[in-house]
This record gives sequence, C-alpha cells and structure tokens, in this order.
Amino acid sequence: MVKKAKGKGGFDGDGYNKNVSRQVTNETWKFKKSFKHHKNSDSQTPVIRKQVEPETAKYFAEIANLFESQGLDVEEQSVICGNALEEARGKELELATDYIISHTLQTLLEGCDVDNLCSFLRGCANVFPAIAMDRSGSHVAESALKSLAMHVQDTEAYTIIEETLRMMCKVFVVNPIDLMCNCYGSHVLRSLLCFCKGVPLDSSEFHGAKASKILAERLNFKVSQMDGNDSQHLEQGFPNLLKFLVSGMVNCTREDIKTLQVDQYSSLVLQTALKLLAGDDQELLQIIPVLLGCNKQNLVEGRSIDIISAGEIVELMKETAFSHLMEVILEVAPESLYNEMFTKLFKNSLFELSSDYCGNFVVQALISHARTKDQMELIWEELGLKFGDLLGMRRPGVIASLITACQRLQTHEYKCCEALATAVGSKNETSKCIVPRILFLDSYFSYEDKSSWNWTGGVKMHVMGSLILQAIFKFQSEWIQPYILSITSMEAEHVLEAAKDARGAHVIEAFLASDASTKQKRRLVVKLRGHFVELAMNPSGSFTVERCFNAGSLSLREAIASELLAVRTELSKTKQGPHLLRKLDIDRYANKPDQWRSKQASKHSAYNDFYVAFGSCESKLPTKNKFLSDASIDISEPEELNTRKEIDSSLTSTSMLDDTSVEKKEKRKKRKRDVGSEDAVDSKKVMENAVKNFLSSGTLDKKRRGASKHKLQI
Repeated sequence: MVKKAKGKGGFDGDGYNKNVSRQVTNETWKFKKSFKHHKNSDSQTPVIRKQVEPETAKYFAEIANLFESQGLDVEEQSVICGNALEEARGKELELATDYIISHTLQTLLEGCDVDNLCSFLRGCANVFPAIAMDRSGSHVAESALKSLAMHVQDTEAYTIIEETLRMMCKVFVVNPIDLMCNCYGSHVLRSLLCFCKGVPLDSSEFHGAKASKILAERLNFKVSQMDGNDSQHLEQGFPNLLKFLVSGMVNCTREDIKTLQVDQYSSLVLQTALKLLAGDDQELLQIIPVLLGCNKQNLVEGRSIDIISAGEIVELMKETAFSHLMEVILEVAPESLYNEMFTKLFKNSLFELSSDYCGNFVVQALISHARTKDQMELIWEELGLKFGDLLGMRRPGVIASLITACQRLQTHEYKCCEALATAVGSKNETSKCIVPRILFLDSYFSYEDKSSWNWTGGVKMHVMGSLILQAIFKFQSEWIQPYILSITSMEAEHVLEAAKDARGAHVIEAFLASDASTKQKRRLVVKLRGHFVELAMNPSGSFTVERCFNAGSLSLREAIASELLAVRTELSKTKQGPHLLRKLDIDRYANKPDQWRSKQASKHSAYNDFYVAFGSCESKLPTKNKFLSDASIDISEPEELNTRKEIDSSLTSTSMLDDTSVEKKEKRKKRKRDVGSEDAVDSKKVMENAVKNFLSSGTLDKKRRGASKHKLQI
C-alpha cells in the first residue's frame, strides 16, 4: 500500500486528513498499488464500485432521450439538469463511472447553472479522485471543470467556486500519488492546475507541448509563451489554491519522490505545475530541490543540491520521464538555482549526457537557457571539440542548441562555424561538400566510406540539418564563407531538389536573407531559372520564389515574372498564388511591362542609394539580445523590410499618379533608352522621404526589432 503523507496535508491538518481518508474508504473504492516497480497504470487493481440500480438507470435513460429530442428551451434544460443532478446525489461515483450514463452526466453538468454544478462537485468531492481515475469518470470530471470555468468570470459566483475548489483540493492532497500516476487522473489533475492558474484547461502549452513547438522555442525560432505564462490568455484564477495544491502534492509525496521522478504520468503533472509557477521564484526554490530528491536538511542549511546525490540525479536524467521533467526545471529555475545546478550537476558531465538518448535533450535545455558567457565557455570546453562525435551519435540537437546560444550570447560564433565545418569534412576536402552533407546528416554519417559519399537523391532532407544551416546563415558573412561557397557551388539539379524539399527550401531562403553579397546570392538564384513555375505551384516553394525575386537583378526579376505570367490563371487558383502574384506585381507586368520595369529599376536605385547613405543595417544598428525572446533573431531584416515597405508605398503612389497623367506617359515613352533620368529623380525623392522618416523615428523601436519576419522555420 502507498503510504499516506504524514504531517499537515490540508488546511485543517491531520484530523481533516484522517476523516477524509475514512470517508473515501467507506465509499466503496479501494486502490492497491505497488510502486516498487511501477511503470504504468496497468499495475493497479480496478476501482470497486456499486452497480447502478435499474430504476436509476431507467431514469437517466429517459433524461438522455429527452435531451436527444431537442425540444427543450434553455430555461427548461437548466431546470431538468438541476433536478437530475439532485437525483444523482450519493450515487455520483456509480453514475460517473458507468460507460453509458457517464455521457448523460456530462450533458447535465454542461447544461446546469453554477449552483447545481458546485453542489454536485461538493457532494462527490470525497470520491472525486476515484471518478478522475476511471476511463469514463475522467471525462465527467473534465466536463465538470470546463463547465465550472465558464462561470469563473461571474463575480457573484467566484466565492462559491473558490469554496468548491478548496474542498476538492483538500481531498487531492491527502493521497495525490495515486492520482498523479494514473493516466486518466493525471490529465484531470493537470486541468485542475490550469483552472487554478486561470489558463485554458486544454492549453497545449501546459498540458504538454508538441516536440516541434518545444524545439522552435528552444532554438529561439518562436518566442516562448512561458514568459508571463501566456498572459494574453489568462483569466481570473485562484493563485492561493494553486500554491496549496502544488505544495501539498510535493510535500505529501516526499517519501515517494523516486517513484514520481520516473513515472511518465506524474512527470506530466509536475511539468504542468512548474510551468504554471514560472516566475514565482520563492515557490520554485522550495519545490525544485524536492523534485531533484534533495533532503530537507540541505534546504534548511541553504544548500539546494547535495554534491553526494549529484551522481544519482545525473543518472536519472537518462530516464525518459525525468529527462522531460528536468527540461522544464531548467526552463523555469530561478537564476541562483540554475547556476547551482550548472555547477554541481552538469559540469564535467555534459558529453556523457549528450551521448545518451534522453540525456541529450536535457543538455539542449541547459544550453538554451545558459545565462552568461562564462557558462558558455565551460560548455564549449566540454563540447566544442566533440561536434564530429555528436553528429556521429545522431545528436545534432545539441549542436543546434549550442550554435543558437552562441548567437544569443555573442560568443564563440566563429568557433562554432569552424567546428561544424570540420565535423563534416576534412582538411584535404574542399568546402563544396559542407552544405550537402549537413542537409543529409543521417545519410552521410551512416555511410562507411564518407569520402566517397555523394548527393542522396529522392530522400527527404534532415530536419535538424536544415535547422543548423538556417542558424549558420544568421552569422556574419566573413565567418561563414565556406558555407556560402558550398551552397553556391551546388549543381543546378541539386539546388532545384533542395528548393522543392520544404527543409531544403528553408535553407535556401535563409541564405538569400543572409549577410552574403548580392553577387553570391544571384549565383544561386540563376540556377533555378526555368523552374520558378514549378516552385511557385508548391505552397512552400512560393516563399523561395519570392526570396529569389527580391535577391535577383532586374533581368532575373523579369525572367521570374515572365515565367509566372505564363501560368497566371492556374497560379491564382492556388492558396499561395494570389499573394505571390501580388508581391511580384504580375498584373502590371502583363498590362504595362514598361511601367513595371521602371518601377523595379526605381526600387533598385532607391535601395542602393539608401544603403550607400546609411550602410548595412547589420553594421549600424546596436545589437541587444533578450533571453529567449528576441534572441538570435536577425535585427537587420525588420528594418530592411520596413524600409522596403516605405519605398514601395511611395513608388506605388508615384506610379498611380503617373497612370492618371497622359503627359507623363508620353515622356516615359520618349525616355525608354535612358530610364535613369526622371526615374532617378523620383527615386531620389523617394529615398529622401524614406531617410526623413528613418531619421524622424530616432532610434529603432523595440517592436520593429522584435517583429522580424525572418525567423528560422521548421
């Protein structure tokens, strides 16, 4: 039997716990579970419950038929729901865990008023854990919480809802381990935690985000919603109850913490609790050491982590459930505790953990949340010369996290580029092989004779390899010349294949938006000539076409426009087609090609004049990284985009005036041979307006720096 926690587990102390425990036992449900080798909920015996009486079953069947007839108005429905819930008093466990009647009960809970809802929950509070741990009952419990959440904004109902939740929380903390380690109970408990915080009950952010979303945030491709706990979606919550419930779960299960550390369902509950408490350093400093298995004496003495137990914690990081929990711990840990964990747990263990299937994700989280350049120096000492080993062991995520962290903290940037190039090639080989090998990481590193490896056609490109290259092309051009040489030296058919692959297309787009020279970019774009229609018809390829158009010379732009004009009708019927046709101004090119050329020439001239006057945004603008928000996002791109928009809008208005003036049309025809005369004047005026707007804005505002559209993509 699982030992119940000793000491004060609720608001009323031991006396309340004993009474609740006796009541729960008398309600005909018992759990016998051995946690010695606990792996999943299958090891527990089913809940023992009474059978639903025939008369009761008949009554609720009639209620179900009445709702199916759909002849009730809202007021009648509320009255019937209240009466039916009153009939369920004392039978909540049997009804909620009945496969058929549970569906009817869900409908009743969703349609009743807040008073009847709270009355039902208070009546079954003592057996609510048993309901939550049942396959059918868990749906009833979820429906009750969702229905309750709909009334939380009602100020008159706030007090009764709070009292109902308090009664339920008192029951939960008596013996939370059964609930936490049950696959159904775990989900209900996470919903209750979200309810107490005031976030949506079905929020994927707190129930367990997708791996791709976690990766995007970790590599700074997406701003983490953890900052502020997704404040834009916060509703009125019950913060005191949240702290009581979390601390009650942790304190009551201190003796069984080793079980909770490796159980997949309890790990999910603890992850949700930590995410919801993000920013509350006082609470986290008390809870996280307990989850790490540290004893109470160390906390009293001000030592969160005992060096003696550090080895055990490192071994736990190789367990699936605990590795996920540790990732969240590193994400929300206060700085002082993060620094202590970095020194006592991870120092001299980074490569060992990076080599492990589960441990490497913990290392990724550690690197992604590194605070200082000194910490990055220690990380580099252990992993900087191990790029080849990590790639050979299929651990590219560690390298991707390291590259991104170096960008964010502006340290070891050149060393990262050099180490990666060395890992995928040798000194005797040219730089041309670097990009293809990274695009096909698994294929290359699984090849026995790596020196004879060739481009692998017809195979999807490597996700992490694509992400690594996207990050690499964010560095200054002088640091990534081998990569630039490699991608511009690719065969035309290989460039086309990469552009047609979503992962390869993102790499090409990253290169075209990089700090590489215009000449180098056009060397790549020209290899796609004749294939822009094929790319434009592809949803992901349309972005590549747009990038190629922006990077191309006037002749290349016209070549792209000419190709798309031939399939304008077909392209306009696709999802991405109208946007692309509008961006490239294909209608103008079809109807007024001379005007289109003039506009493109004016744009080109205005851009050149602007950058001659002000230089590259990369070199002029101050860089300021924000921890896990604006980090590693290229700040030159938003300004360039905004400047382009200003110039484009000015040129558009100018061209509209030209359309209404017959005299200007005649003049434009006469100066066909010399586009530069009047257009140059127009472009100078446009440039002056852009410069005036640029200077009047003073310094770049934070929104423009943070709203970069050139984020790395998955």
